[in-house]
Amino acid sequence: MLSNHLQDGIETAKLIWSRIPNSEDGQLEGIGLLSASGSSNVESLDYEVIENYAYREEQKQRGKLYVGYYVVVKWFFALLIGIGTGLAAVFINLSVENFAGWKFSLTFSIIQKSYFAGFVLYVLVNLALVYSSVYIITQFAPAAAGSGIPEIKGYLNGLDIPGILLFRTLLGKIFGSIGSVGGGLALGKEGPLVHTGACIASLLGQGGSTKYHLSSRWLQVFTSDRDRRDLVTCGCAAGVAAAFRAPVGGVLFALEEVTSWWRSQLMWRVFFTSAIVAVVVRTAMGWCKTGNCGHFGSGGFVIWDISDGQEDYSFSELLPMAVIGVIGGLLGALFNQLTLYITRWRRNYLHKRGNRVKIIEACLISVITSVISFGLPLLRKCSPCPESDDESGIECPRPPGMYGNYVNFYCSGNKEYNDLATIFFNTQDDAIRNLFSAKTIHEFSAQSLLTFLIMFYTLAVVTFGTAVPAGQFVPGIMIGSTYGRLVGMLVVKFYNKPNIEEGTYALLGAASFLGGSMRMTVSLCVIMVEITNNLKLLPLIMLVLLISKAVGDAFNEGLYEEQARLRGIPLLESRPKYQMRNMTAREACGNQKVVPFPRVAKVADIVSILRSNKHNGFPVIDHTRNGETLVIGLVLRSHLLVLLQSKVDFQHSPFPGGSRSIRHTFTEFVKPVSSKGICIEDIHLSSDDMEMYIDLAPFMNPSPYVVPEDMSLTKVYNLFRQLGLRHIFVVPRASRVIGMITRKELLIEENEESANLELQSSSVRTHHQDKRMLPRNTDVDSPLLNGLLLQDHFPA
Repeated sequence: MLSNHLQDGIETAKLIWSRIPNSEDGQLEGIGLLSASGSSNVESLDYEVIENYAYREEQKQRGKLYVGYYVVVKWFFALLIGIGTGLAAVFINLSVENFAGWKFSLTFSIIQKSYFAGFVLYVLVNLALVYSSVYIITQFAPAAAGSGIPEIKGYLNGLDIPGILLFRTLLGKIFGSIGSVGGGLALGKEGPLVHTGACIASLLGQGGSTKYHLSSRWLQVFTSDRDRRDLVTCGCAAGVAAAFRAPVGGVLFALEEVTSWWRSQLMWRVFFTSAIVAVVVRTAMGWCKTGNCGHFGSGGFVIWDISDGQEDYSFSELLPMAVIGVIGGLLGALFNQLTLYITRWRRNYLHKRGNRVKIIEACLISVITSVISFGLPLLRKCSPCPESDDESGIECPRPPGMYGNYVNFYCSGNKEYNDLATIFFNTQDDAIRNLFSAKTIHEFSAQSLLTFLIMFYTLAVVTFGTAVPAGQFVPGIMIGSTYGRLVGMLVVKFYNKPNIEEGTYALLGAASFLGGSMRMTVSLCVIMVEITNNLKLLPLIMLVLLISKAVGDAFNEGLYEEQARLRGIPLLESRPKYQMRNMTAREACGNQKVVPFPRVAKVADIVSILRSNKHNGFPVIDHTRNGETLVIGLVLRSHLLVLLQSKVDFQHSPFPGGSRSIRHTFTEFVKPVSSKGICIEDIHLSSDDMEMYIDLAPFMNPSPYVVPEDMSLTKVYNLFRQLGLRHIFVVPRASRVIGMITRKELLIEENEESANLELQSSSVRTHHQDKRMLPRNTDVDSPLLNGLLLQDHFPA
């Protein structure tokens, strides 16, 4: 009988093993994550407005009414992003808190009879949740792994990274976060919430998902990468606001950490979006207080109120607080370096073996984490409860399965608690609340805090980089608050002052570790103030952040910058490299061969050039009556593919056409976010089509940005990054000047009739009007280009 059960168990195990996907089964590796070289899978986005004939004709037809409608729609989309991100955060928090609540309640009820049975149940529940998360990621949404912040930062920096804003990535982020965080891994849901908000914003911006038949035509208003970039920025701020209930911190996070371009109009919409998120989350919390949310209590939505903590501080306390800043910088820099080494090893050796290895790795880490969090408190002796204080409102020991301080775990007496279980055997939000708590002096022993610091720091380093959605905000707060509370215990013992709170030092430690790891200052400072509801600690938080960032910068870059470089995301940082000061634009171009198109190009030549190289922008040239070559504009690869596929602009004559009616709208040239657009291999042309011609003048950008060949690369870098460009022409020095633009020429009054003249309405009509299509800073006698600067020419 027993042998039959054993045989059935072996067969069941074999069946489960066969269901685990191998590297050949449904392999989705590389979608959203870049190769080591980085250049093969990455393209730039067209944040620059392509002012071709179709665009200018469309702008002429739009009046003030349409402009007002456009602005209203932007604000309406900001409202939708705030509501959508807030609801997603509510769903994730309720799910995580209920899974954790059921897990701890069931475990506590079982350990009253058998600790071994409770341990087995605890490990299996965590394993099931983590397995569900890693299975979703490896089989359904590979781009949802990790925090997603480096990828979103790359997108807002001007990079088109495949897969990061898809509908399946959104689903993978939401459900994967529930499994990984609910499964007790040493990671958080705050980073994934930023990615979630960005996905919601992108999907709304493109009108939904056509692949899953969840699209609406009336939402398909924004067709340019520039408008979608602004929506994604709103989504990032909404994600932070939802994760920490910190709307102002969300705005500053988007401004300081993820965006590369910022405008005052965008500030208002981002602030509005974050405010909507705060209202949605607050409404959900009020609804949950009526008992409609199951095990959801005061946890889940991160806010650790320490307004009743330390009221004041003395000058002598600044020294240990500065020491906390130094420790945070050192441990944060070490964390970045260790995660960089381990993640590189994973990518180069472990994860190359396929999805089965990724699943086994995540499950193994889950088992190890469960064993440590359950087993270490068993080795710790319990402590007697302190004398009850009615004013503190803290109960010792707390009821089993409920959040709070003083956990009774493996204790012989009823009035005892296990300080290590108070941190380990809890959700991370509740553990942080315990570490931040005031009026709980001597709740934790130094041995327990040091044990937890070493073990959790190691688990956070090892867990970061697994194939699950993983944020580092909350784990960083846990690590920092642990050593901060240790320093606070030493300060209390050394100064022997009754007004010093250990929880205050725990807060400063959390800020110092995040500052030393992520290198954020202003946004992180505001977030810490908002989530702790204590404005009096603002100067101290500023102090430790400045020190920890300075110490961390002495060793390496921030966590997201290091991870972006590891993923091959070529970010253009805010400052150019020092060696660029001694380089010119011509030197940056090197010996590159510019591939131009004539104004009227043969279809066969266009197809041949598109197949022979992967350039995304081509100069368009023409010749004067004197036979001199002129650069008249820039045509994009995506636009050429649209023309080849439609065939409506083919002509038999190799000469420029006259005035023509509009056959294309500007929206036809927009590449969809959720796909790679048209490929040259998808276009089928007959032999007769190959002999036809296309006049490129109506479809090119007649006013691309140009720089002289001897301009310093530093100035070119700043121009390229601040304007969000994709291409810059490098030309020789102009022979003459036709005018000069000053501030006076740019201050146009709205009541002047000249304000509505041909600022956006010039069009291509005849061959004799070609000179009007030149950029204002390009002379008509300019010869051919010296080069074409792309984003690849600026080292990341």
